[in-house]
Amino acid sequence: MLDIKKIRKDPEFFKQKLATRGVKAEEIDEVIELDQKRRDLLQKTEALKAQRNEASKKIGEAKRNGESADEAIKETRELGDQIKELDEQVEANDEVFHDKMSRLPNIPHDGVPVSLTEEGSVELRKVGKIRDFDFKPKHHWDVGENLGILDFDRARKVSGARFVYYLGLGAQLERAVYNFMLDEHMKDGYTEVLPPYIVNAASMYGTGQFPKFKKGVYQVNGEDMTLIPTAEVPLTNYYRGDVIPAEELPVYVTALTPCFRSEAGAAGRDTRGLIRMHQFNKVEMVKYTKPEDSWDELEKMTANAENILKKIGLPYHVITLTTSDMSFTASETHDLELWMPAQNKYREVSSCSNCLDFQARRMHTQYRDENGKLQYVHTLNGSGLAVGRTVAAILENYQNEDGSVTIPEVLVPYMHGVTKITKENAVPFRNK
Repeated sequence: MLDIKKIRKDPEFFKQKLATRGVKAEEIDEVIELDQKRRDLLQKTEALKAQRNEASKKIGEAKRNGESADEAIKETRELGDQIKELDEQVEANDEVFHDKMSRLPNIPHDGVPVSLTEEGSVELRKVGKIRDFDFKPKHHWDVGENLGILDFDRARKVSGARFVYYLGLGAQLERAVYNFMLDEHMKDGYTEVLPPYIVNAASMYGTGQFPKFKKGVYQVNGEDMTLIPTAEVPLTNYYRGDVIPAEELPVYVTALTPCFRSEAGAAGRDTRGLIRMHQFNKVEMVKYTKPEDSWDELEKMTANAENILKKIGLPYHVITLTTSDMSFTASETHDLELWMPAQNKYREVSSCSNCLDFQARRMHTQYRDENGKLQYVHTLNGSGLAVGRTVAAILENYQNEDGSVTIPEVLVPYMHGVTKITKENAVPFRNK
């Protein structure tokens, strides 16, 4: 949620900044008009309440003097009816105002590349050596299905498209990857959390998924409950409505959760493999910081995500997303994209974003500064990482010509010493 006081003070700044995110100037004009209407209505209400107070005094005086108070009583009733009518107008106006305000995205940070499409992201760095294969690398779904560790067909029978069964060493690899991620984040100072996987609408509103992105989630029919699209929602809402003690900031938390997304609008995109699923595991990082620290914390968070890829040995690059490509709540976003040799391109595995006070305003999450004044915290979130996509990159980058997959050295202890997935050891019940 943006600050209406700032919009009121400098509407042209907001029009220019939000135009880079596809927001029309008329949308800013509408919220300013609604804000002005609210203040006008409240001014009228206060004036009527003052008149009613005067009329009430007349009633008391008349009764003390033994005079008729009928006219004053009539006046107070009429004024009360007018006040009630104005209160109803304020309530109706507020409903429209808050809806329109809640649909305005965050202000992009200076230096974020301006574009109304995905094109135009700026590459910050490339890390790792891209492997030179002496055979044609297979797609991860072919590698996984040939080994028997990924079963999309049976998942389609049981649940539908964009679901998968991990089997045997495939399931162990997924578990190894997310346990390694959690351990590394805890070394970096994050507290591990096991949060709820179902949240209420107030939580979805707090982190910015509602009301604008309801079509992208799974909701429980007849209930105010939603399956989480990311652990960002329960982690960031942990302090909703709270004043965090200043001495506790910054707060770092991390969690592994399943994530559920309907992928509305993704028809025909990534229909095969682990890239775009309805259900997938993700390790999330969330930070609450003081405003003056949040930009440094964004770089630290990005480095925390990069640390995972460096240690696993997967080539990647880091890009800064354009104004229209970053998330609704972000002021700046760094994406980490893994190299996928079979596709011959990079694919996103993490987005690290600074949301400034945008989410904190929606959630009313604050702290007291050195003067004892309440201030909104800044919130940051980042994937650390999308687990299935990391597994997909391992299958592609560590595949061998005979169809086996070498386990990255750092994951071998998490695989109980297994150094290679082969057809012979992949799924024990099939190799009896």
